[in-house]
Amino acid sequence: QVQLVESGGGLVQAGGSLRLSCAGSGRIARLNDMGWHRQVPGKQRELVATITTGGSTNYADSVKGRFTISRDNAKNTVYLQMNSLKPEDTAVYYCNAPGVQTLSNPYRYLELWGQGTLVTVSS
Repeated sequence: QVQLVESGGGLVQAGGSLRLSCAGSGRIARLNDMGWHRQVPGKQRELVATITTGGSTNYADSVKGRFTISRDNAKNTVYLQMNSLKPEDTAVYYCNAPGVQTLSNPYRYLELWGQGTLVTVSS
């Protein structure tokens, strides 16, 4: 079974930093493009950042200059470094891989989501 496993959430004071990790496990051939999303209860899930296999990145305006997405293709892992955190960054953060290719069938593309990790920023 292929899956994404997240870690790194927690409680931090405003102005602090956290680093989230998302590791792919199972018979994965290629994760391809990946992203981080976040969701506050009662609100729609929003895109935070994306990264291509080659390392090109995009960010939501609300996190530009504060968050950095990166990846280690050899480890099938994507990271989200979050600096200068604000209370409004409080949310459950999910990693996403919309086009995963598996070793058992590399011609089929699967979409995977992580289980979510809670980030709480206190004022």
